[in-house]
Amino acid sequence: MLKAFLNAFRVPDLRNKILFTLLVVAIYRFGAHVPVPVVDFSVINDAVNDQGAGGFIQFINIFSGGALGRMAVFGLGIMPYITSSIIMQLLTVVIPRLQALQEQGEVGVKKINQYTRYVTVVLALLQSTGIAFLFHSGQQNIPDIFPPETFTGPNVALIVLTLTAGTAMIMWLGELITQRGVGNGMSILIFASVISSLPSEGIQIWETGGNFKAFVIGLLGIAIIVSVVFMDQGQRRIPVQYAKRVVGRKMTAGGSTYLPLKVNQAGVIPIIFATSVMYFPTLLASITGSTSWVTRFVNENFNGADPNWVYMVSLATLIVFFAYFYTAIQFDPVKQADNLRKQGGFIPGIRPGAPTANYLNDILVRITLPGALFLAAIALVPTIVLVTWGLAQFPFGGTSVLIAVGVALETMKQIESQLLMRHYEGFLK
Repeated sequence: MLKAFLNAFRVPDLRNKILFTLLVVAIYRFGAHVPVPVVDFSVINDAVNDQGAGGFIQFINIFSGGALGRMAVFGLGIMPYITSSIIMQLLTVVIPRLQALQEQGEVGVKKINQYTRYVTVVLALLQSTGIAFLFHSGQQNIPDIFPPETFTGPNVALIVLTLTAGTAMIMWLGELITQRGVGNGMSILIFASVISSLPSEGIQIWETGGNFKAFVIGLLGIAIIVSVVFMDQGQRRIPVQYAKRVVGRKMTAGGSTYLPLKVNQAGVIPIIFATSVMYFPTLLASITGSTSWVTRFVNENFNGADPNWVYMVSLATLIVFFAYFYTAIQFDPVKQADNLRKQGGFIPGIRPGAPTANYLNDILVRITLPGALFLAAIALVPTIVLVTWGLAQFPFGGTSVLIAVGVALETMKQIESQLLMRHYEGFLK
């Protein structure tokens, strides 16, 4: 692998792309350490450490690489863009106009990406405004980051504009990496945010838990990474046979191939959806501020520093639900069966049309279950460790590993293809 890494720097074009990507990542990390004016960022940093992995502040902090804990210019991180992309994907399914744009090819995709940017800016405005007022609300487990007599209209407007401008700049940096660098820009920035906190969290576990706990968690982290790689690459290959066809004056030869169906078709999206939904009860309880048994139940089970079994069972159920939901949106068996029929392909032993669609749907339902249960298990490993050993952080679990491993594999495949095109030996043998 070291030889392949050196080969990547021997190709001038690939070397320039890698260096440009590293430069943009460095700029992104610098913006994650520049605090916004007025606020006292040390207060929110203490709140992030007190909440642990179960708090909503910590969840947003993962995708900003700790920038929210410093109330930095890039404090919102990439979350507004992720939410905007998910919204546009869902709307593409239900709105015929957006579906028509997607079918137009590159022109339609550019138009949808433009809409995604607009929605991202709107979400950034809403989220930054909500964060500013939320951190001055005085609610339970919500710190007040404003020094006395500084929560004024101009100061709030300055904070909102700064955070929104930071999100817009993150979008621009991500697009620069996609156009001139290596890999998907937004994924690379998320990867940089996720891994930036691993060293400090590892040191914290070593200091608080001792050598034995640090060693055990290190082994558990390696096991999680290996299992994530294994599951991410897992797929069910459906054999497809193509008949001979006459195209113009030529006879095209038939052949056989396969249709790959990934076990984890939805990726990390179910965990993001489920965690976001789990925050809604806490938000409603904070807004109402009542003393009813519902509010007490929410505060005890969903808003504590140490999540209990009610929280974990609810999170696992939502992850499984959203895994099936998002897979159904991403893969349409009816459309896939229709495309196979138009191209002259068929699955051996299965009639084209509706029988093929039913066959693909049955397979997808069966293989999605182990993928969904795997996502739930990976998401709950940090929480179980927190409850068992009483640690503040877990650096190798849940969303962090899924994102980091997925982006690393995708980027490695792109560099691999670049090397093979230039007759260099790649990473995989």
